[in-house]
Amino acid sequence: MRLKRHLALGFASLMALAAPAAAQLPGGIGLPGVGGALPSALPTGLVPSIGEPLRPRPLTRRPLEVTGEAATGLLVGTYEAASRRLLAQHPDVIEPDDRGQPVVRGEILALGVDPQALRRLKQAGFGIRGRERLPGLGLEPIVLSAPRGLSTTQAIRRLHELDPDGQYDFNHLYFESGGVDASTATLGAATATAALPQRIGLVDGSVASGRPALRGARLIQRPFAPGGAVATAHATAVASLIAEASGGAREATLYVADIYGATPSGGSAIALSRGLAWLAEARVAVINVSLVGPPNLLLAAAVKALVDRGYLVVAPVGNDGPAAPPLYPAAYAGVVAVTGVDRLRHVLPEAGRGTHVDFAAPGADLSAAGLDRDLVTVRGTSFAAPIAAGLLARRLSAPDPAAAARALAALGQEAIDLGAPGPDPVFGRGLVGIDARVGPAGPPATSGRK
Repeated sequence: MRLKRHLALGFASLMALAAPAAAQLPGGIGLPGVGGALPSALPTGLVPSIGEPLRPRPLTRRPLEVTGEAATGLLVGTYEAASRRLLAQHPDVIEPDDRGQPVVRGEILALGVDPQALRRLKQAGFGIRGRERLPGLGLEPIVLSAPRGLSTTQAIRRLHELDPDGQYDFNHLYFESGGVDASTATLGAATATAALPQRIGLVDGSVASGRPALRGARLIQRPFAPGGAVATAHATAVASLIAEASGGAREATLYVADIYGATPSGGSAIALSRGLAWLAEARVAVINVSLVGPPNLLLAAAVKALVDRGYLVVAPVGNDGPAAPPLYPAAYAGVVAVTGVDRLRHVLPEAGRGTHVDFAAPGADLSAAGLDRDLVTVRGTSFAAPIAAGLLARRLSAPDPAAAARALAALGQEAIDLGAPGPDPVFGRGLVGIDARVGPAGPPATSGRK
């Protein structure tokens, strides 16, 4: 897999779209006071048993901007627009970093801090909110609290003065990268496949059980943020697309790490890393992370640990437009970055671009499991990524670097080359998953260059 290269592109994004709909942004995660070892068993009462329905997330919290007419499909809000809204809605628990991106207020993530340096930090007024053990990743981050009177940005600057050799970063927040329509969809054509039972990881919210599109799939869910497990429209839709692409819902076991819970600071880097560590401990070889956000020291270390061990991490390129800077984790080296196309095989106009793009998959006119109805229409690179993840899960049953490389090569051989000949920054290696579920407009078009 070629190394990702960061693009030095100016900040530009799609115009923020105004009308909120029933689809939602990630609900909150937040970590205040959460630390210690990663639990080896599910906390009692936090996650319903398999088959027990999860409660839906309240619709009053952080709605995802969705608009567009039925003829053109959904057009989803951008990461930039979501960031601005979250900062405005929850200034008590969220604040901007030095680039204006939302972070958990007063929390700093630390790696590689020696005991002597930690004593100096305590003397300077820094507190320890939690010591994490992530054995699946070989990481032991510390969650620090900023001294009274300092913003988190000021606190990190002070940390670098006190301990130039330490590694410190914000507890950044990560958002969903797609929209879910409130209207009911119909199921288009899909190709049945014969496949061995698959185990696939999903880092998102919780998945609503009992949906027809997921009937027969086994859900193993665990929360990694305060407030307990909360089923979300985004996670439920993504899960159904993964199950379908991996060979059908009856063949799939989905390991779902809920990193949002029910607090307003949802989707933090530390919760995301906890979820990844759990999936690594369970040896789930293919992990879908349909989330986007900024680069982060801890997330980068977690992703590198997975890639080095032969896991395949699949993520969307995001919906901030072709001139936007790369979003993460998709832009990290070794992550399988996926863009979206419509049924005519045109790249979504909102999709990100860059040399880190690996594959394209259907990202519009898709039908997926709904939170409170059988099927809904979804749009965005969030929903292209799980199609690629499901296809890779057919080829990789256990983490192994050589086997992971072979799985990627095999999927690349099947990809339909679009755009400029060979890998390109728009479609990557080409289009995969053309038999994915589609909405009322019918299956994807069959034209295109192989």
